[in-house]
Amino acid sequence: MREIVLDTETTGFEPAEGHRIVEIGAVELLNHMPTGRTYHQYINPERDMPAGAFDVHGLSAEFLRDFPTFAQVVDAFLAFVTDARLIIHNAAFDMKFLNAELKWAKRRPLPADVAIDTLAIARRRFPGSPASLDALCRRFGVDNSAREKHGALLDSEILAEVYLELIGGRQPDFALGTATQSRRSQQSEGWRPSARPRPLEARITEEEAAAHAGFIESLGEKAIWRARAT
Repeated sequence: MREIVLDTETTGFEPAEGHRIVEIGAVELLNHMPTGRTYHQYINPERDMPAGAFDVHGLSAEFLRDFPTFAQVVDAFLAFVTDARLIIHNAAFDMKFLNAELKWAKRRPLPADVAIDTLAIARRRFPGSPASLDALCRRFGVDNSAREKHGALLDSEILAEVYLELIGGRQPDFALGTATQSRRSQQSEGWRPSARPRPLEARITEEEAAAHAGFIESLGEKAIWRARAT
């Protein structure tokens, strides 16, 4: 199973208001294991950068000016994510931006069911608890010390670790194994081993048995071993 853990940075909150994607970062997982393959792209939004957005990710319009537009990188992006599940924190936000950009680039939108929302998973697992990426890093002991500002590739790498913890740990079958072990534990209550259909054959020779009997005899009539031997 191929999965892509993905994050974006944008100029704002709503593509309908003219906001654009300025960075995409993605990490490939195969059967819940990182492959080492990543996708990272800064994107020229062809517009200004609001101060609020700059405070979040630190990407200025001047910095982004020499990078390609989304339309220029769309084919490389689609080649990386095609036929994979997308693992996204707060998936609705990133998906609306990705599909807006795809529409403007005259490409088909990504279907909604291709995305798995780690925010929703976290809220189901830990109702009432903070479910931000930083909060989940603290919960699972994931190192996010390099995360001074939001960055799409760094955040996707961190999210990959968090996602693996959310689904039951870094062993791909951890969740299944835990459930199976729980069922076995419940079934084992009150269990007792049955008698062997045929007793095991003796493992000592006649000489060894005679030597042992002689040793017990030498201990005297009050020896505790004599009482257990009779």
